[in-house]
Amino acid sequence: MLQPKRTKYRKAHKGRIKGNAKGGTALNFGAFGLKATTPERVTSRQIEAARRVITRHMKRAGRVWIRIFPDVPVSKKPTEIRMGKGKGSPEYWACRVKPGRIMFEVDGVPASVAHEALKLAAAKLPVQTRVVSRVGDQD
Repeated sequence: MLQPKRTKYRKAHKGRIKGNAKGGTALNFGAFGLKATTPERVTSRQIEAARRVITRHMKRAGRVWIRIFPDVPVSKKPTEIRMGKGKGSPEYWACRVKPGRIMFEVDGVPASVAHEALKLAAAKLPVQTRVVSRVGDQD
């Protein structure tokens, strides 16, 4: 699973995901992409699950690009621990995804296979998405 090699700080604030994506909104590598339409935190496990389902459906033909990286540590306190006593230890890594962000790109497979693979990947993610293509934005 994806996670940074090292970070400046061990723990991060929760924060809010406001506004639309500033960059990463256009297809740069593949012919088809999966674009987020709602803001959400996507965990490294969810990214890996989506990647697996895409490569499996494409029968390892073509190429897949992951355009998001989980760089935010999400902390969690152990179960049955009373309130207070500081912030919990980092539990997993997540990526803050804003609306308009391209999360996955696919190339080298027919349009029908790419659409189905990206639809299956979308089912593994907590964000609402749409499949976009170079020819024109199709749903």
